[in-house]
Amino acid sequence: MRACRTFVTVLLALAAWPAPAQDRAVVSPQGGWNRAGLTDRSQELAVNYPYALIDRGTQSNRRMIEGHLRQASKQRPFHKLVVNGNPTPLYSGEDGRYARAYSFGAGSNSVEVRAPDGKSLKRIQFYETNTARPQAMIRVIAAWDDNQAEVDLHIVTPDGQHAYFGHPVLTNGGGLDVDTVDGPGPENFMMTAPQRGLYQVWINYWGNFGSDGYHFDESTRQRPIITTRITLVFHENTARERREEFVVPLRSIGELTLVKTFKF
Repeated sequence: MRACRTFVTVLLALAAWPAPAQDRAVVSPQGGWNRAGLTDRSQELAVNYPYALIDRGTQSNRRMIEGHLRQASKQRPFHKLVVNGNPTPLYSGEDGRYARAYSFGAGSNSVEVRAPDGKSLKRIQFYETNTARPQAMIRVIAAWDDNQAEVDLHIVTPDGQHAYFGHPVLTNGGGLDVDTVDGPGPENFMMTAPQRGLYQVWINYWGNFGSDGYHFDESTRQRPIITTRITLVFHENTARERREEFVVPLRSIGELTLVKTFKF
């Protein structure tokens, strides 16, 4: 009996012990079975963290990915946020907090945070059971490794419409899911019912962003070359899913590069 009491005491002590900091690397979304409308808080006012002055993301029902890093990434290499297998640099505030918006479709989804050394700090797997959730048939993600650089994603659709920071909403149903126009990315284009025809994907190094606002002083860059990774995902969360990745170096402000022309 005494041994049993000792065992219970140890269990209670362990339960009361504070969780390791890395356990909070991802606090939202929650793992397991999810259903939009019951767990979705996308209609609440929320902002990216570190604070973004402008987020022109246009897709509805976005959810926030939130967490708290034990040690903030102040310089490269950064932590990485991997959403459904797509890695992007993870910028955080001075206290290690971060928040990123994302439009999750129906089916299996995953969120993982990796340390700069590649070690997985936490991985969340959840299944969105609401089949009415918009499914991204085309998703384009642009991410870069300088959190002062203002880099813009541009998409031209088959009907000639042009999605970018000044025109984030297209009448054909496409639009920028995430468009942070004041420094840290990523930027994310999403289309749920794509038109047939040719698409163009462009990347533009527009300028820099600092404590005094926008500027064009290239000497403030962390490195002479900014590495941009563009990921194209087709038929996301389906048996037909496929992806392509491109790495584009940006050497000077004003560079405009055609990354890919593809037919859907």
